[in-house]
Amino acid sequence: MTELSDLSGAPGGYPHIRPRRNRRAPWARALVSENALTASDLIWPLFVLEGTGKREPIPSMPGVERLSIDLVVEAAREAASLGIPAVALFPYTDPKFRTDDAREAFNRDNLVCRATRAIKQTGIDLGVILDVALDPYTSHGHDGLVRDGVILNDETVAALVKQSLNQVAAGCDVLAPSDMMDGRIGAIRRALEAAGHHDTQIMSYAAKYASAFYGPFRDAVGSSSTLKGDKRTYQMDPANTDEALREVALDIAEGADLVMVKPGMPYLDIVRRVSETFKVPTFAYQVSGEYAMLVAAAERGWLDGDKVMMESLLAFKRAGAAGILTYFAPRVARQLSN
Repeated sequence: MTELSDLSGAPGGYPHIRPRRNRRAPWARALVSENALTASDLIWPLFVLEGTGKREPIPSMPGVERLSIDLVVEAAREAASLGIPAVALFPYTDPKFRTDDAREAFNRDNLVCRATRAIKQTGIDLGVILDVALDPYTSHGHDGLVRDGVILNDETVAALVKQSLNQVAAGCDVLAPSDMMDGRIGAIRRALEAAGHHDTQIMSYAAKYASAFYGPFRDAVGSSSTLKGDKRTYQMDPANTDEALREVALDIAEGADLVMVKPGMPYLDIVRRVSETFKVPTFAYQVSGEYAMLVAAAERGWLDGDKVMMESLLAFKRAGAAGILTYFAPRVARQLSN
């Protein structure tokens, strides 16, 4: 018979407490898992271009393509079949339609408006999110109107309201202002209410940083070659965290239903602070640079692509994100279903 005095350790420590017991088998790990990633957490960003049956690879984003509207509709069907609840559309605007005043943004037959109508006409149960910003339509590549080298705030807000109403008329479900102009959420919300669009959601890019991780996205929408200067007078300083909370608080007060932090993984601390502070649905964007880094490393055999993809997205959930915009969305959803 074993005497109690023969047992090493004391209650409260090893060997009475062995954390590995909860990790010893797959079923045990599943039972105590604190966070889970599902297809319903994903939003799939899609790039739209003119033409029919047309797809163009984006060299800086391996595996991602610009798609003509008919192929965007196919992608939307795929998203719905995989359980992905929403797609976000971004246009590749022909340079001849890029102007200083971004007038193509107000064209009811511009690329994203036509793509939105095409998706909605199918009856697919899928949300369509449209960016509200002028950079895909400006000749200078900025998110706002420019005069004498200065990004104009109030004039840009008026243009964003006009763009928003145009996109809602096309049938989009969620407006996603990504411009970071002061007061734009309140102005858009007031315009939506006045026009009777009471149910249109606003997903505000509430804490969008002036990041170096956006390069491949700018290639995808064609603004990298047109951008003059940088965006530091309106996008946030990567050094700041308290400022993010002030920005988010303002957007919520002005009528945002959902808020977003961008970029994602380099700013998980911001995701955590925002989600814990405001208790509102907080989204994160795994931006083009993040995607490109992981894919490039996997292509060279330096990382296991599937494993780092899943781990990176689970990190967003662990930080408190309600959902994630990611170019991995269909690949992740297929892997989860298997």
